[in-house]
Amino acid sequence: MTRSLFSSLLIALSLLLATLTWSACTQGTAEPLPADPAVAVDDSAEPIEPRIRGTIRPASADDATLSSVDLPPLTGTETATLTFAPEVPAPITRSHASRVVVDMEVTEAVKELADGVQYTFWTFGGEAPGPMIRVREGDLVEFNLHNQHGNDVPHNIDLHAVTGTGGGAEASLVSPGKSASFEFRAIKPGLYVYHCATAPVGLHIANGMYGLILVQPKDGLPTVDREYYVMQSEFYTIGKHMESGLQPFSMDKALAETPDYVVFNGGVGALMDDGALQGAVGETVRLYVGNAGPNLTSSFHVIGEMFDKVYAEGGTALAQENVQTTLIPAGGSTIVDFELDVPGTYKLVDHAIFRAVNKGAIGLLEAVGPANEAIYTEQKSLTDYRGTESTATPAASGE
Repeated sequence: MTRSLFSSLLIALSLLLATLTWSACTQGTAEPLPADPAVAVDDSAEPIEPRIRGTIRPASADDATLSSVDLPPLTGTETATLTFAPEVPAPITRSHASRVVVDMEVTEAVKELADGVQYTFWTFGGEAPGPMIRVREGDLVEFNLHNQHGNDVPHNIDLHAVTGTGGGAEASLVSPGKSASFEFRAIKPGLYVYHCATAPVGLHIANGMYGLILVQPKDGLPTVDREYYVMQSEFYTIGKHMESGLQPFSMDKALAETPDYVVFNGGVGALMDDGALQGAVGETVRLYVGNAGPNLTSSFHVIGEMFDKVYAEGGTALAQENVQTTLIPAGGSTIVDFELDVPGTYKLVDHAIFRAVNKGAIGLLEAVGPANEAIYTEQKSLTDYRGTESTATPAASGE
């Protein structure tokens, strides 16, 4: 049996297994199929007109030319440093492209989603979101994906930083107890989402399989004092919001796009209390913010701050300055920089505000340092106020 035929059979079997497992995971949340799928035809109905479509000029291999991308030579090999949110890998200081090896393991485990609420997470690297990856523009990335023995379903990875079929999804599809490797050149700098793309894709993303990869421009990014990794996502549970115990995934809620939880970094309160981000007055902070979705757009905002610089949609060109709230599409990202001018507690939110206040999309950044009353004062007084007394004649009661 040829290698390509074997790979095709493996993929087909894996997808069949994923589909069968998906049916079990929904636990009856989808509508059952009718016993008789035949649909009666009304002979008296008006005939259905065929669709009219334009033509597409066929492509031929004779039309192809070599890519215009200029690939730099590779010097040396290194293992990528992977960090868990909110930590960001250190900036890359080398001035050349290298071969970079990324090893990532898929695990399936029960973890806490909220206080008293558990969920069966499917994860890259053991956590949701998965580790942040940082490579340099021009690097050749050797990606090794391992599906832990004992997992229930096949998985793969689609990196939006990959130029190639499925973002690497087809090349990395692995059943439990298997590993797969592929390589790609990081030819486009920017901040990119990665996620599992095994059928059904929405289920794998909703269960926690996502993260960020930064392809650092070859000339680097402007220097800042602190960098943080923040990722928004949604969870759809059969139980109501904050219903305790182990909560299965709800397909009905996912299709209706009505999540019970909208969170940062994989769980309610992940960026609160001991998990709050830190900074000091006078420091510049950079947030690498991703939105895994799988459905909702994020209206990302930091209460009490403006974004001095916004690199919209994860690109490397400065798109805007002095921005209050920036949109992040599902499957997209943004980079924001701001200087801390006064001390205080700053709230990170999705400004679709019920998501923040009621569903969990809220975090904290604690800024320490001396007050600066030339910019902002805390409350200076609190007095009674009754307003202007009304002199209007009361309306007749009608009695």
